[in-house]
Order: sequence, then structure tokens, then C-alpha cells
Amino acid sequence: MNFFKKLEGFKMDVLKEVGNIGAGNAATALSQLLDKPIDMAVPKVQILPFEQIAEKVGGQEQIVLAVFFRVEGDAPGNLFFILTPEAGKGLLRRLAGLEVIDEEQFSEMEQSALSEIGNILAGSYLSSLADFTGLSMTPTVPGLAYDMAGAILNYGLIQFGEMGDDALLIDTTFLEGKDEVEGQFFLIPDPESFEKIFIALGVPLQDD
Repeated sequence: MNFFKKLEGFKMDVLKEVGNIGAGNAATALSQLLDKPIDMAVPKVQILPFEQIAEKVGGQEQIVLAVFFRVEGDAPGNLFFILTPEAGKGLLRRLAGLEVIDEEQFSEMEQSALSEIGNILAGSYLSSLADFTGLSMTPTVPGLAYDMAGAILNYGLIQFGEMGDDALLIDTTFLEGKDEVEGQFFLIPDPESFEKIFIALGVPLQDD
């Protein structure tokens, strides 16, 4: 049985609220980190099969920037925050206020700043999900990759051993004045974590 299909339409409102609260928490944390007001648009929440993730970010061969984490705790899984290189530079320039010199490469300082922004996002969304489910979920130290989307996801498979069949996608848009920068946040629970999350959200696991 595909547990995410049981979830679709039954508790999407809850997941949207998880996204809303997570985005609000992230905006507050980023505003404190960067010492200026940062807003985040109401995120779009979607459930999709794992194999569609690369397609969602432009295809297997699309060059992307990804901050990735292992989720530890009661419901382990994997997290990816994926941006186009242009969005990554925009995030650094407009939000973090860094002077971007090389549009093609990411300096050590830029990578560190993006990892910290990804870390804040991951912590905010996982904290929101934990509040709704009562489950403990914490991200590991982030890794960062700049490569083709397919290669990054394959590396995740090798690094973490296995991936769940489905992903929760939270479209994330940062707002600062008239500027906006978009990224995509994917939570991929391990197969054994599905049932724990859904039981905690009140989703019936038996077929009707």
C-alpha cells in the first residue's frame, strides 16, 4: 500500500499547515541571522514519487545546488534543499548581502552561508512536523553539492543506503522587499518511517 496516497486529500491541510508554520519559523530565524526583515511566501506543498524529484528541478542533467541532510530520531529519512545556481547566487546576493564575484563557482564562504540557510530551513520544517506528530526528528550536519540533479540524488542513495518511494515537496520562496528567490525542499522519509508519521497525523492505514 502506498501510504502517501492514503495521506493525499486526507491530511494535506495538515501538511500545508506544517509548511506554513515552518516557513514562518524559518523567516524569523533568517531575519535574526541576517539582521534584516526576511519574509517567506505561503509554501506550496505536494507529494510526489521519488523518481520525479529530478524532473521537478529541471531534469536529471540539470545543474543544481543542493544542501542535504540525514534526518535522525523517531522517523528517520533524508532532506534535500535544491536551488538552481542562479537562485543560489540570488539568495547570497539579495538576502545574505554577500558580494558575488564568480557567477560560475561557489566560494567556501558562499557554500558555508548556503549550508547555514539550508540548516535553518531544515530545522524549522522538521520542528514544525515534530510539533504536529509528537515525533523527534533532527537534521544532521548539512552537506552541500553542486552537480547534476540525477548525480546528487544517486549520491544520496549511496550515502544514505536507501530512500523512501515518495517525497514531500515544499516549494519555498524567500521575500526581501521586491526581491524573491525560489528553492525546493524535499523530505523523503525512510520506508519504515511512513507508518509512524501517518499514525501520528491520524491517517487511517487500513484500506476502506
